[in-house]
Amino acid sequence: MTFALHSLTEGAWLERAAAHHNRVNRYAEPYLARRSTNQKHPVEDFLFTYYTQKPGQLARWHPGPGVVLTGAAAAERLGWKFYRPAEGGERKEGGVPEEGPAVVLDLEKFVAQRKDAIDFARIILGRTAARPAQFGCFGLHEWAMVYKQEANAVRHEYLGLRLGSSGTDTVVEENRIRCSHFDAYRFYTPQASGLNELAPTRENQREMEQPGCLHANMDLYKWAYKLSPALPSELVMDCFELSWRVRAMDMQASPYDLAEWGYPPIRIETTAGKADYVAHQRAFAAEAEVLRERLKVAVGALTAP
Repeated sequence: MTFALHSLTEGAWLERAAAHHNRVNRYAEPYLARRSTNQKHPVEDFLFTYYTQKPGQLARWHPGPGVVLTGAAAAERLGWKFYRPAEGGERKEGGVPEEGPAVVLDLEKFVAQRKDAIDFARIILGRTAARPAQFGCFGLHEWAMVYKQEANAVRHEYLGLRLGSSGTDTVVEENRIRCSHFDAYRFYTPQASGLNELAPTRENQREMEQPGCLHANMDLYKWAYKLSPALPSELVMDCFELSWRVRAMDMQASPYDLAEWGYPPIRIETTAGKADYVAHQRAFAAEAEVLRERLKVAVGALTAP
């Protein structure tokens, strides 16, 4: 697709870049400080350790396609992947020449090199949005990941289990397990895998994901950053912040005792806890619906005629 070019003055885009950098640092700086002292956080490290986007990459602000960055500071971007000099001597608003180079996203090159990623994101976003949301999983995927494991062998070995190993196993055995998300299911213990009523795989991922799933909604961040710098960084961070809050709720509903970390439990082993979980899940699904639509539009525009 050919985007109509519009330019930003150096002052305007540097202001947006600084605002984005500050927004990222709210999350990245504590993580980097912990990492420097080999400390772990079961909730707040996750987006930087599970996903492949690193803090420095996330902190780089990108305007998306069709935006010409002007001024001396734009020259640095000529060394960044998928940027090129803007053609035709574009000017800032008002037609006044800007000193220094003019730089723009090389969309043609991006699409040529990343078409498979664009196509996959478009398909999974569209198909997930088209399915009815399911709200009956109660976050039991985290419980299935420690089923029949000794306390010192669980995934987060430095965390205690609220109900102990035996109590955790009982919760798994007394509930239906219906996880539709492969990247959660693949961490089940061998003893738990056969208890899942669904069989998600990498191959059927596009056919299984549904918009009530916490992990599918967290992954909006993944589809967004995988298409950076062709998506605006503000959209990427909107997805990041939703994913951050979903992760917190996901772990509150887990079998781990996170009270001392400042995360009181959602006791999904109880009727009241299940209702609380579903209320949060529905609210996140509503937020994700809006973001998923924004992503669908942005992704679709990259290859539209």
